[in-house]
Amino acid sequence: MSEDRFARSAWFRHDRFGMFIHWGPYAVPARGEWLRSHERVPLADYQYAVDGFGAEDFDPHTWAELAAAAGQKYAVLTAKHHDGFCLFDTALTDYGSMHNGIGRDLVAEFLEAFRARGIKVGLYFSLLDWRHPDYPHHGDWAHPERDNPAFASHEPDLESYRAFLHGQVRELCTNYGKLDILWFDFSYEGMGPEQWGAADLVAMVRELQPDVIMDNRLETSGEGMGSIVTDEPTSYCGDFVSPEQVIPVEGFHTPDGTPVPWEACVTLNNNWGYAAADDLWKSPEQVITKLVECVAKGGNLLLNVGPDARGTIQPEAAERLRRIGHWLEANGESVYGAGPAGFGSPEWGYYTRSGSTVYAHVLRAPIGPLPLTGVPKDAIERISLVADGQELKLCEEWVVASYPDIPFVQFGEVGHFTYPLPDPVDTVVRIELKDDSTPVGGTS
Repeated sequence: MSEDRFARSAWFRHDRFGMFIHWGPYAVPARGEWLRSHERVPLADYQYAVDGFGAEDFDPHTWAELAAAAGQKYAVLTAKHHDGFCLFDTALTDYGSMHNGIGRDLVAEFLEAFRARGIKVGLYFSLLDWRHPDYPHHGDWAHPERDNPAFASHEPDLESYRAFLHGQVRELCTNYGKLDILWFDFSYEGMGPEQWGAADLVAMVRELQPDVIMDNRLETSGEGMGSIVTDEPTSYCGDFVSPEQVIPVEGFHTPDGTPVPWEACVTLNNNWGYAAADDLWKSPEQVITKLVECVAKGGNLLLNVGPDARGTIQPEAAERLRRIGHWLEANGESVYGAGPAGFGSPEWGYYTRSGSTVYAHVLRAPIGPLPLTGVPKDAIERISLVADGQELKLCEEWVVASYPDIPFVQFGEVGHFTYPLPDPVDTVVRIELKDDSTPVGGTS
């Protein structure tokens, strides 16, 4: 299989790190974006959230500044989530920010601000719509009225719903300039490619936005892969796999071994939408190491924030993002434009690679010198620290005599001494090879 079908995602595979933004009326009750489904909230009882969603402090330029400070190269905003509320100007419903008292096209403002920062832009669009009268209600897997006997006789008009869905996607692809990502969410049993009219939908998108990349959820969900990894991909299989809330054990490949682009979407605490009681924040150190793990396995990390109803990103999130960005400012060359090194992960961390340069991400300090397992000793041109350029020496002392084929790098003047890592989070060692075609491999 040719890599050509993944050609449009070249920028995506280079940039590696993005910001996901879940924002909508669900920020008012502040219990997450699945509130209506989890608590079986009727449409009328959700109106207070729609009315209370005011976006009073929304400044997308502040959001864009934070994404830039975090080192994030692209951003994806929820243009519409499962509740059906639209953050964009649509002629097909009045259920959105143009009509609930805000009176603003929040998507347009987001796009303008992030583009001005040079950050690529994407829009999340839910294939589900719990507000639409022709979306399945009773008996559906997730609809808030799925158990309500009052809707037992509800008969959805799926043809009408498809026309609505396609019409809104057409608006997004027509009215907002060049989009870099369309992030569809999601398919499940009984509601999938046939119900969405996926083939026709993608054909329309490709006509209007030929360079946009799409995820794989027109035919699957967060735990699935779909036909993108098979010998017979559908026209709507997407451009990348989108595992959710997990880092895959390994990367994805087609049967002939072609790498498949992928992106792990992960929350910064445990909720996508604003949840006031959720204080289980991931540490900057954890996110950094998980970003590196993604890159080492050929993937991206899309890290979520959930602003409050006024449009403010929580200070706990902002502080973490800036600390991640500080590390990337010093070590970004080992992430941006990098990918798998071509062999397994060493016991002390991960390798990434870009051309003739291999990056050793040292997460656990060695006793004595560090074994660069898998790197051919005679292929090494130079070794240095990425953060400050300090040159490092290969150890030639008695402590490595039993391993003549493995290069050991030392972090101080004395080879058999143990030194603290320069960066306790992730010390990145740049290993410059003599030739970018030099194969690497061996034990992991």
